[in-house]
Amino acid sequence: VFQMMTNHKCHFINGTERVRFLERHIYNREQLLHFDSDVGVLVGDTPFGEKVARKWNSDQEYLQYKRSAVDRYCRHNYELSAPLIVNRR
Repeated sequence: VFQMMTNHKCHFINGTERVRFLERHIYNREQLLHFDSDVGVLVGDTPFGEKVARKWNSDQEYLQYKRSAVDRYCRHNYELSAPLIVNRR
């Protein structure tokens, strides 16, 4: 059995003032590559992941899409869920 998994996380520091988007690509419990919005490019964690990262990093349109995830994915979802999870008393 083979397993491929992609994991997305948003780290919020002081509300949406400082936001970090992380995406990890994992194959059979081994992280192949990851994207960190603070770095701005995909980084290979294995030899195969380095090849894939180089290919994806060469596509500027794809990189711009990944970089926009902070606003498109993280901040958007924070604004939707904050009233439910942050302001609870």
